[in-house]
Amino acid sequence: MVKASSTLDRVLVLEMVRVTEAAAIAASKLVGRGDEKAADAAAVEAMRAALNELPMDGTVVIGEGERDEAPMLYIGEKVGSAQGSGPRIDIALDPLEGTTITAQAGPNSLAVLAIAEEGGLLNAPDVYMNKLAVGPGYPEGVIDLAKSPTENVTAVAAAKGVQPNEIIVCVLDRPRHEKLIAELRSMGCGIVLIPDGDVAGVIAVSNPETTIDMYMGSGGAPEGVLAAAALRCVGGQFQGRLLFRNDDERARARKWGIDDLDRIYKLEELARGDVIFAATGVTDGSLLKGVKRRKDGSMTTASVVMRASSGTIRWVQGEHHRSR
Repeated sequence: MVKASSTLDRVLVLEMVRVTEAAAIAASKLVGRGDEKAADAAAVEAMRAALNELPMDGTVVIGEGERDEAPMLYIGEKVGSAQGSGPRIDIALDPLEGTTITAQAGPNSLAVLAIAEEGGLLNAPDVYMNKLAVGPGYPEGVIDLAKSPTENVTAVAAAKGVQPNEIIVCVLDRPRHEKLIAELRSMGCGIVLIPDGDVAGVIAVSNPETTIDMYMGSGGAPEGVLAAAALRCVGGQFQGRLLFRNDDERARARKWGIDDLDRIYKLEELARGDVIFAATGVTDGSLLKGVKRRKDGSMTTASVVMRASSGTIRWVQGEHHRSR
């Protein structure tokens, strides 16, 4: 059982929902408009403003990039209205997980946020991460990123009591996954290909209604930490290994204190201790409905907030009316 954090108690769980709601509402105004950068910028600005209203001494450890690349919510940025006096909180965030999805009005776009006590979240550089995830109910160690996809599917199938061809795997639809997809299909596995949004893809393994058993493939390392934070709250197993394409990316990792570049990180190494995870839907998806606008100008939002120490999952339906 994860011990509850008195530090996180001082930052109300529902305050995290208000932050993701603000980002989702701002991004929703640009759904289907074909402008990824504008949608992302709107979400970033709204999330930053909401975070700065909270009485905390927060540090962004997973953000929109490094300071020179991201004018807002960059890695290392301080947020919150109680700098130096409030609870010290590490924050992982993606104001708009699925910028292309939003621009094209596709499914599973989210505003996402996770918080932990200082030092609780891996300060992952903005590089790729090879990811492997499975939902709750399996024996510890059933997955192993050092093994092949075939070996992992076989192990999960045996633990589930089914044949490997009955396993459903979620994979990000990218050319780099061509060999992975071919290997999975050679086993007869069902594959759910997603165009973007691998935080939602990883979380899907924890929801029986999706029928997805496993998540495999590479995607952003920051999204990997966010997904790990969610699985810490709802159960499941996750492993990740950072992938580096050049010396610049290796140097970036060392800058953030990562010396073992080949290390396979387990769930508890990516998100330690008590963790709170919140997400609000921007567009409709398997996890959450998107922002809906009514004729009278009001809006509805669908959010989820989870906490590792209590195992609590709250589904929050919000109604947002124009001030009168």
